[in-house]
Amino acid sequence: MTTPLPAPHSGEPYLLTPGPLTTSRAVKEAMLRDWGSWDGDFRAMTAEMRARLLALLGTGAEGYDCVPLQGSGSYVVEAMLGSFVPRDGHVLVLCNGAYGKRAVETLRYLGRACSVIDKGDYLPPRGPEVTAALAADPAITHVLAVHCETSSGILNPLQEIADATAAAGRKLLVDSMSAFGAVPLEPSVTPFQAMVSSANKCIEGVPGFGFVIAETPALEAAAGNSPSLSLDVHAQWATLQRTGQWRFTPPTHVVAAFLEALRAHEAEGGVAARGARYLANRQTLVAGMRGLGFVTLLQDAWLSPIITTFFCPADPRFGFDGFYDRMKARGFILYPGKLTRAESFRIGHIGQVDAGVMQAVVDNVAEVLDEMGVQSAAPSAADLAERQTEAA
Repeated sequence: MTTPLPAPHSGEPYLLTPGPLTTSRAVKEAMLRDWGSWDGDFRAMTAEMRARLLALLGTGAEGYDCVPLQGSGSYVVEAMLGSFVPRDGHVLVLCNGAYGKRAVETLRYLGRACSVIDKGDYLPPRGPEVTAALAADPAITHVLAVHCETSSGILNPLQEIADATAAAGRKLLVDSMSAFGAVPLEPSVTPFQAMVSSANKCIEGVPGFGFVIAETPALEAAAGNSPSLSLDVHAQWATLQRTGQWRFTPPTHVVAAFLEALRAHEAEGGVAARGARYLANRQTLVAGMRGLGFVTLLQDAWLSPIITTFFCPADPRFGFDGFYDRMKARGFILYPGKLTRAESFRIGHIGQVDAGVMQAVVDNVAEVLDEMGVQSAAPSAADLAERQTEAA
């Protein structure tokens, strides 16, 4: 027996990942027209997109500007670090997963000094830790925080990090790749110098570009910082200001799709409504999976509305590859784990999905476990002990 998918559905599998994700038919159809990258119509689209993204900041947006940039999320993170951190700057990276580690690697490629607070997989960096690290090293110029660390699904306490950074007179850079658009980020409340996100996350567009939102004075001061031609945020911003055009060939179809997604985001009710739907999705999923015996990697306080990580069952009849294939055949594409030690997998709850889809996920997981002969979804004692030790 296969539990039917909730209607309406296009027949494609649901992408239960932190992006790319399931998009609406309207977003897909927006890509059916060709656009000239230098044409006035496309320049107007770019201007509208930048204005709409700034509007998502709420209060305090007047001191900021938006710079779209071709490439994936990692491209715009590198662009932000290379453009806003001076060559003699020093970044404190707050790390509790794969994307904090990637930022450290990026800074090494860029030749920028960095220090690290590494919290492992289970806990967030906290404000007092940031305060202590900044007091101990006056050479630190910037703090980099990952808003939602999707390798574990943890939502980091950005407000206390921002408060600690501002109190020490340093600059905050935010990787809000998987949170912006669903989790509030208002500079009048949470001050930051620059943040980055991408088209295929909580706005529910498709992959192809990211964007930097930064203080206008910081954009002006970034001239000459970047060691990269293509990832120079100042150069891209200056060209957009002067001509309304991207410096190099833009992903025109992706921009058209993103504009449609931004309009749908507004019609849904903006950041608050989008975040509320995602939170309801998570609550349905987590309650159902726990009812089947699964255990979340994180304590409830740190679960995000974006994606949830579950320990793999210790039952020897469970194998993730087989579990994945069976779920895909039923119309759900899951995400493998990205942790250093614990066996895990992830289920995203963002995109064009609702609580009905999440309940269908749970129902199909139950049937797949039965097909596999898995009698218990509980993780190993070793995984539980490690979580208890690391989270203590």
